[in-house]
Amino acid sequence: MTFRPAAEGTHPPLLFPGYGSTLQRAPAQPPVVLRQRRTELTGPRLHGPAGPSDHDLTTQHAGEPIGQRIVVSGRVRDSDGRPVPDTLVEVWQANAAGRYAHAGDDWPAPLDPNFTGGGRVVTDAGGRYTFTTIKPGAYPWGNHRNAWRPAHIHFSLFGLAFTQRLVTQMYFPDDPLFAQDPIFNSVPDEKARMRMVSTFDLDATRPDWALAFRFDIVLRGRDQTPFEEAHA
Repeated sequence: MTFRPAAEGTHPPLLFPGYGSTLQRAPAQPPVVLRQRRTELTGPRLHGPAGPSDHDLTTQHAGEPIGQRIVVSGRVRDSDGRPVPDTLVEVWQANAAGRYAHAGDDWPAPLDPNFTGGGRVVTDAGGRYTFTTIKPGAYPWGNHRNAWRPAHIHFSLFGLAFTQRLVTQMYFPDDPLFAQDPIFNSVPDEKARMRMVSTFDLDATRPDWALAFRFDIVLRGRDQTPFEEAHA
């Protein structure tokens, strides 16, 4: 597994003044970069089996969740373009009203008793994954005056080794909130930012049931999907 560093501007800096919380948590000293050894390059694989309904966030409760049903699918590849099979893909998101099913989220948007917003799936032999869910809503987050996060879904993946861990966010095309969102814009390179934006997929849309979006993910290398936060 040859390591090819991502191009300059692919990942956000640890300190980005427009994103207020980085002022408190960014390290004050430069990171110490350790040489990769066999442990980092060869494993272990970190995933457990996914349950039969873990990939379908709309069927995890007794009733139907509120909101626009969507199908999110894609392929996970490495920096050489090879599929990454048998890797755990986890997602979490807000509901259609923009509220998380979490005790720390207390803004006055309705909770949905039939939607908790968490799912997981293991990629197949071709590195493919699919989730069925509800399109999340935007929500205020207090970073600056009238600050709203664009609709997004959080992704976490473990690849073939520790060095292929990725936590990122998937956005939806043509969101009007992109221009004022410092998290999205903390990725300096425009092409890298667009790798976090899904594409509408008419072929995968389920007639009379759900719209579809495609989100391919690259682990490591020059075409890597941007991290949620930069790593050394």
